[in-house]
Amino acid sequence: MRIGIAGTGTMARALGTQWSRAGHDVLVGGRDVGRAAALADRIGARAGTLRDAARHGRDAVLLAVPYAAAVGVVSGLADTVRGRTLIDCTNPMAPGFVLETWGGPSAAERIAAAAPDASVVKAFNLCHESVWRLTPPVFGGRPLAVPLCGDDAPALEAVRRLVRDLGCVPVNGGGLDRAGLLEATAALLIGLCVGEGADAQAIAPPLEHAGVDPS
Repeated sequence: MRIGIAGTGTMARALGTQWSRAGHDVLVGGRDVGRAAALADRIGARAGTLRDAARHGRDAVLLAVPYAAAVGVVSGLADTVRGRTLIDCTNPMAPGFVLETWGGPSAAERIAAAAPDASVVKAFNLCHESVWRLTPPVFGGRPLAVPLCGDDAPALEAVRRLVRDLGCVPVNGGGLDRAGLLEATAALLIGLCVGEGADAQAIAPPLEHAGVDPS
């Protein structure tokens, strides 16, 4: 797959490394082309500008910039990501582990509005970048499950493939109108882990004790 990564931070590095290792053709783009080149050299990818990444990502474009910059970046690339799968891994968190978008459209929906001709999929926002660097992310013998929210079937299938390439299991999280639930879940989990030092994984019981028939 041809994957463009818009951003040069820790999520770009973690996911870009894994997808390059899986044999995908990855191009990292950033405002600072020198920084993009350094990251690309480190992970075995190519480098360029943000627009280069959007052009390159014929199969998927990962938006890996802070939420504060995300809508502006996407607005500037709206023409280039037309018809593309745009993966949103951002978390719109304000101090105190609360959502900046509380009471309004989710981050994913705002990003989709900024690029109305792209197919936005919310994914990879629930875990710290260190998790995505694991090969593979398996805990207690169980591969990590990755919820996806989106409305376009081909886009969702492309992201499912990228999830599987990490050694993870894709999970249907519903349409993009449910992306706000993923963002709120991230705020809750991060607040529990960082703010309270709690084991957030312990709040979810095994399936057989969750009132769900596993069969």
